[in-house]
Amino acid sequence: MCVHRADVSYSNMEEIENTKDIPELERTLCCVLGVNIAEPRRGVLLELYVHTVLFCRESNFNREQTSVLLSIVKSMHQANTETPLNNMGHCYAYCSELLLCHSVRRPPFSISLFSSEEVTQILKYLLNTYFRHYNLYKYIFTPQVRLDLSFSYSGMPDEDPVTETDAVSSDGYCKENKPETAEGEQPVEAMNTGPEVANTDPSPKSELRTIIQQEMREEMIHMSRQLEQRLKESADRLNSALTSLETNLQGKKGVIQLLVKEGAA
Repeated sequence: MCVHRADVSYSNMEEIENTKDIPELERTLCCVLGVNIAEPRRGVLLELYVHTVLFCRESNFNREQTSVLLSIVKSMHQANTETPLNNMGHCYAYCSELLLCHSVRRPPFSISLFSSEEVTQILKYLLNTYFRHYNLYKYIFTPQVRLDLSFSYSGMPDEDPVTETDAVSSDGYCKENKPETAEGEQPVEAMNTGPEVANTDPSPKSELRTIIQQEMREEMIHMSRQLEQRLKESADRLNSALTSLETNLQGKKGVIQLLVKEGAA
């Protein structure tokens, strides 16, 4: 479970530490952490790593602590994006377990790298950044499921296919099927000069198409309302989950302090 220097070596950390420019830091992290994905995922992931490094600098973490935290963030992000389903609780528990393995000295299972105050500080940072935008990371880095509908009508007569000889003339242009007439004789359509009467007798296929379009329109309106309701419920659940995680963070602080004291003893 321990990820001590799993992704970033000591020499890599020296290079990262000496890089002050943000674009140069992005290029360094891209090479060190192997970010070989297309935009916009590449930019989003590099921004996550860059802000993690900046947080470590503001917290005065040493090279080992920064290296381990980068590996923890990378492992947590991989756990989040391995499925399009909601696994926020699993990701938070996994992240907490990794931090606990690096805050208690119990070799070979864990090492004492972060203090209890530093673990609390890291969890607060991740709650206010990564988990606050958890659904956005899920949307960008997981495949989207799309529904493709196709209809087949049973019991409906098939349309007579137009043969090639009927549809195309010898000169390559389409022609209409008109009744043949003798020389000097006008077709019936040309002789009929009265007002054109529309066919008011709809075909069965036309009626079926109208019914399906009406049902589909009503169903789409219903689905749109359901989607809006589910988005609202999802946002409420996310806020509740974040509140619950913040509450659990306060409870785990005392547990971590106790484990640190036991490990030191």
